[in-house]
Amino acid sequence: MAQRCLCVLALAAMLLLVFATVSRSMGLRSDEHQRASRIPAEFSKEERVAMKEALKGAIQIPTVTFSYEKANTTALVEFGKYIYKVFPTVLSTSFIQHEVVEEYSHLFTIKGSDPSLQPYLLMAHFDVVPAPEEGWEVPPFSGLEREGAIYGRGTLDDKNSVMALLQALELLLIRKYIPRRSFFISLGHDEESSGTGAQKVSALLQSRGVQLAFVVDEGGFILDDFIPDFKKPIALIGVSEKGSMNLLLQVNMSSGHSSAPPKETSIGILAAAVSRLEQTPMPIIFGSGTLVTVLRQMADEFPFPVDKILSNPRLFEPLITRFMEKNPLTNAMIRTTTALTIFEAGIKVNVIPSVAKAAVNFRIHSGQTVQEVLELTKNIVADNRVQFHVMTAFDPLPISPYDDKALGYQLLRQTIQSVFPEVNITIPGTCLGNTDSRFFTDLTTGIYRFNPYYLQPEDLKRLHPFRGWDFFKAGFVRGEPFAQGTRNLEGAE
Repeated sequence: MAQRCLCVLALAAMLLLVFATVSRSMGLRSDEHQRASRIPAEFSKEERVAMKEALKGAIQIPTVTFSYEKANTTALVEFGKYIYKVFPTVLSTSFIQHEVVEEYSHLFTIKGSDPSLQPYLLMAHFDVVPAPEEGWEVPPFSGLEREGAIYGRGTLDDKNSVMALLQALELLLIRKYIPRRSFFISLGHDEESSGTGAQKVSALLQSRGVQLAFVVDEGGFILDDFIPDFKKPIALIGVSEKGSMNLLLQVNMSSGHSSAPPKETSIGILAAAVSRLEQTPMPIIFGSGTLVTVLRQMADEFPFPVDKILSNPRLFEPLITRFMEKNPLTNAMIRTTTALTIFEAGIKVNVIPSVAKAAVNFRIHSGQTVQEVLELTKNIVADNRVQFHVMTAFDPLPISPYDDKALGYQLLRQTIQSVFPEVNITIPGTCLGNTDSRFFTDLTTGIYRFNPYYLQPEDLKRLHPFRGWDFFKAGFVRGEPFAQGTRNLEGAE
């Protein structure tokens, strides 16, 4: 009930890293846990109430962005004032620098005691998509608590992450937390539209010569009951994002009166073109990305004969892809998707329009490029009366490393398994939507996306209780071990 759900998440990242002492590019230093075990483990009852009320207050500020040109700027300014009010320790600590970027976004630089350690970046955004009045059980900006859940725009995407990051930092500072490793927190104001805030933050860090150990943003969940007859929860860490292209199709013909219509009209020609696009999906791409790795990793969790099929995905590719095509979510994992989103034509019932326009959104598989998808689209339409105009486009993001030496990925994996012991399966995946993290590829090769949130199929259309606070507490404040791959590094210092 809260909002779009395709690629949302930054918290787990935050969890892990936000105060975790992380390594140099060559690995983790065993002495980077001096203060972790001395931070009190529990939040008081008063602190927990304050956390909840702070999130409610954030939800009540309607930080809606419609486009680059149109946003509720009054609310964006109000949100900036709100974080000053709710997190006074963060904003008054001497080793924390706060900057407002691109008028409304926020960058926090938390300076560590050891400048030789490479910093990392935690990201979230506080803008939300518009909320139509109809279709809500409760008002979208009420922050109402009901049956253990808080309702409203931003509860899942992404004010939960914003508030969890700052709340965790606030409470650790109160507990005399002093980081050894520097890190940044970036809070974007327009992720839902253009991402200019994050772009400016990235440019600012680059101008200062910053290189990052890794980045954590929204983009993965703990998936529960998404696979039929498979009851184990699966933690999905996003290691890449699909590309995107918004393509405008346009047909120009002579206008006329409906009493004497021509054989073909702009509407008819364009309708046929978009119908061909809808009826001709982009080709399946099976070998690229993380899918083959994931299938092999999951194989042992299934009984015979499924285990043998998944253990040999290339041999059984036709069978696997035929199954995956049947579900919109799994279908999106094996191809570039085509979504017809806007169709415009006509102004009067008895006037044949001269112009018809349609917008198509493509989410581009990591095995393709924008140019390849554009050429395929033109070949499918195969009508030179249809004009093509690329409105916005970018290629898929590089796949971040997720092997045993990948610091950010391993920290997330170990923390997930420590905090959620029932989750013993962690897999790399591709984010089907897009996040602000795509603007930071010049600063690091390790960009990861995750939120400590249980997602079930029915939750895609409604709000679900959020466990971000517990993840912060367990992952940082208690200094849970991140285990073997991290040289016994513990939690946060």
